[in-house]
Amino acid sequence: MSNAKRTPPAPIIDNLVTLKDRHYRESMASWLGQSAIYMSADYRTVTQFLLSYDGSTDTFNAYRRELERLLQWSWRIQNQSVHNLNRDDIVAFIEFVMDPPMAWIGLSNAPRFVNREGQREANENWRPFVASVTKSAFREGSAPDAKHYQPSQASVQAAFAVLSSYYDFLLQESYVEANPVSIIRQKSKFLQKDHNQAIVRRISDLQWDYVLETAELMASKNPTLHERTLFVMTALFAMYLRVSELIANERSTPVMGDFKRDRDGNWWFHVTGKGNKHRTVTVSDAMLKALQRYRKSRGLSGLPPPNDPLPLIPKARGGAALTSTRQLRRVVQTCFDTAFARMRDDGMEEDALDLKQSTVHWLRHTGISEDVKNRPREHVRDDAGHASMATTDRYIESDQRERHRSGKRKQVKLLEAE
Repeated sequence: MSNAKRTPPAPIIDNLVTLKDRHYRESMASWLGQSAIYMSADYRTVTQFLLSYDGSTDTFNAYRRELERLLQWSWRIQNQSVHNLNRDDIVAFIEFVMDPPMAWIGLSNAPRFVNREGQREANENWRPFVASVTKSAFREGSAPDAKHYQPSQASVQAAFAVLSSYYDFLLQESYVEANPVSIIRQKSKFLQKDHNQAIVRRISDLQWDYVLETAELMASKNPTLHERTLFVMTALFAMYLRVSELIANERSTPVMGDFKRDRDGNWWFHVTGKGNKHRTVTVSDAMLKALQRYRKSRGLSGLPPPNDPLPLIPKARGGAALTSTRQLRRVVQTCFDTAFARMRDDGMEEDALDLKQSTVHWLRHTGISEDVKNRPREHVRDDAGHASMATTDRYIESDQRERHRSGKRKQVKLLEAE
């Protein structure tokens, strides 16, 4: 057991494309079975469960991460099948996840398997856990350190959720007699409740004005490249879109024809989001003008005709649809960085530093936070694709700076205040 903790584990579960190959799965299961027959059985049930999520690569990857860790711990540390784990074992596993051994922690993401001479081989650089630092800390020279690895509350919650789903599956398939996760009574000791964690991260009104103005300046100087940047920034803010909802993936390929006009002349954007859920998003007059400008920059008519098949966000070279969230994040980050430099040059050092910490998703948060001030909450909820009003309510007064400003003038001596 001690050696297992001091030695980095080899990866077990390959990517979705490879796992779809039945011959590969059977070969892997047979190879694992040479070490212990239960490994073969565990591998088959885990891959069977994961393949049910082949409609969403993001979901597959998230579930694979948690189940890979479970297999590694159960086989290497406990020396038993995941089918035999009880409630106390799951508690021990969660404790392991919160404080994994140093040898199991990497400093950067690495693929589990690589292609070498036509064969899939384990990548010796892969680790089940990865240490990280915030974007702002990285820019200031900080580097990831395995000694300071600490999972977020969101990742611990994800572990519970994935494990519970997996054991529900095993229960339905009669591999286990009970779901050991559902009967854990002490989840609260792992899941801390902190009011401040619910605060939504967003950029301020001033920062957004600088970002939008920066995108407009970039588009004016280099329209071929940055009219796309301006449209992306506007769409992420005005329609609360996620980055994954603007690129082509297994769910859909966003096209110009996804902007549709109804019988009343109102425009809507049709999008397929997380969990393959379809929704329609209100297109404001300002967003419609942004769309017209963007189309004209591409030599198109002002508004898209019905069923226009042209990709909404094409690659920088060629007309094919953009397929990489990383590339789209780079587009946004370039705009953020340029806006940061402008704010700093204008003497707004503090606001500039705050903007430096921003991420792409903050644009969605900012758009929602602004709209809940003026629109009916249920309208914002439906445009954002929130499952419940409780999620939308988190965006009310989400800007801590504005909240503090409104409370700064509170008086203690009430008679003097009058």
